[in-house]
Amino acid sequence: MMNTITYMNTLLIPSKVVCVGRNYAKHIAELNNVNTGDMVIFIKSNNSITNTLYAYHQEPLHYEAELCFLVKNGELSGVGFGLDLTKRGLQSELKSKGLPWERAKSFDRSAVLSEFVALPAGIDGLSLELWINDELRQQGGVADMLFSPQVVLDDLKTFLTLESGDVLMTGTPEGVGVIHSGDQFVGRIFYDEEHEKKLLLEVSWLAQ
Repeated sequence: MMNTITYMNTLLIPSKVVCVGRNYAKHIAELNNVNTGDMVIFIKSNNSITNTLYAYHQEPLHYEAELCFLVKNGELSGVGFGLDLTKRGLQSELKSKGLPWERAKSFDRSAVLSEFVALPAGIDGLSLELWINDELRQQGGVADMLFSPQVVLDDLKTFLTLESGDVLMTGTPEGVGVIHSGDQFVGRIFYDEEHEKKLLLEVSWLAQ
């Protein structure tokens, strides 16, 4: 059975989740990665999609909060809050061997997604906050990205067919860390309207 997301009270079935890695300079630095100037792309399959947050899958999991965009008819149509769950230990091992990351990124229930809402005017003003147990852990937005969502979309179209309902995860700001069972996660998306920060979406998860 294929996993679904919700957009404007309608269920959609993404064929895939396309993710951008290393899209925030400070996150690159916190993981001691090198900024090569190239766009890093990897894919999570439909089996990764969930609305339940788990703290463990063969090893402790790390959270990465991301602005996520719904693709419809080849264009960015909606926005949601997502957590890209990562097996950091395994990812580090794979990276040291020069191997792909899929085992550490595309496992079952590794893309935790909120509902999606319509894009506001002025996508460049979108930003996120992630709070864990009432403590602000991550914040950032389109203005901080090395590659904007539209630039990512245009690049993907040069080599990949994006089906309506597919999700684009656009990278994570600094502040990633380990998930603990019982942690309360609250994700918020804001948009800028005439230089005023307004709440667009809020979602919460209790880590299992």
